[in-house]
Amino acid sequence: MADVLGGLGNLGGLGDLVGGLSKFMPQDDPNVKTFNAQKELSDLQKQEADIFSEIGRKIYERDGAKDFPAEAEKLKLIQSNITAAQEKLDATQNEAKAAEAAKQQAEAARTCPNCGTVNPEGVNFCQECGTKLGAPAKAFCPQCGAENPPGTKFCGNCGAKMGE
Repeated sequence: MADVLGGLGNLGGLGDLVGGLSKFMPQDDPNVKTFNAQKELSDLQKQEADIFSEIGRKIYERDGAKDFPAEAEKLKLIQSNITAAQEKLDATQNEAKAAEAAKQQAEAARTCPNCGTVNPEGVNFCQECGTKLGAPAKAFCPQCGAENPPGTKFCGNCGAKMGE
């Protein structure tokens, strides 16, 4: 158990999750005490590393690349890679959004404009009411002529019963 808990202390988010769960475990358990001590040590070491990083950044900004030419070249390469990785992430996110929009559009084309039933692919007429599928038919109120969403039972403008 100690090996499992101890190993999870170094896993970032998962370690944080287990750390949160350890509050519900018996606090006098030696394994929980060990995990909590490892977590505290890990957190303090991260804080120390963050401060050293901040100091290094300030020195680099003050003295520039002239005192650290090798590190400056590595930094430029890493920053270039960060830019490329961000572009790749943006492209994959846009691809996922486009795929979701296409999926929604395909489902909308299979949804009956009259009764709202989602029909299987390749069907030209609603299997529930027989209405032709495709672009939603406009629904106009027989009493006032207002346009209403397809499948509306009562006019949103005057309250009259829509024709079916």
